[in-house]
Amino acid sequence: MAGSRRSGRDARGHEDRRIARHVRLGEPAAGPDPEQVWVRTGPEEMAAETLAGFPARFEWALDDLRALVSGRPVIAEGWGLRPELVAPLVDSPRRMVVMVPTPAFRRRRLRDLPRAATFGHPVSDPARAQANLLARDALVADDAVRTARRLGIRVIEVDGSRGAAAVAEAVAGHFGPYLPPQDPAA
Repeated sequence: MAGSRRSGRDARGHEDRRIARHVRLGEPAAGPDPEQVWVRTGPEEMAAETLAGFPARFEWALDDLRALVSGRPVIAEGWGLRPELVAPLVDSPRRMVVMVPTPAFRRRRLRDLPRAATFGHPVSDPARAQANLLARDALVADDAVRTARRLGIRVIEVDGSRGAAAVAEAVAGHFGPYLPPQDPAA
């Protein structure tokens, strides 16, 4: 999974599973060399490796979801919950939505959030690594949009023109038919 980012994005247990997977495959437990992954690999190859790694990560997410007990519907989110992986498990494409940032929103985020514009691994060329990462993420997002549209799944593009509350309202409205009625006293 050369394209994976080991950060707070994955559940803590996923790091253990990632290490075990590397060991099982005869790879170093620490994973691939950051220099090779982020500087020497082009965005297209990075995107292909990331997409190829999603099915294993999806199984980990399913394990986590199976462990939840709730009398209410559960909404799961994450970039690894790919349309082609989730769609076969739901009874209707209406039971999911794909949210994706537009290129303009990504650029604005880089401009406005200093942490978004920094690269978190020690490499010889952080600017190139960051550019590769951003290009990889755009390719993966574009693939999610194409796949979702092909499968009849709603795509919500986040472009920054609506605030978080408005985006949350759009998502809640989408899932409204599947959610329990609101208690007016609450």
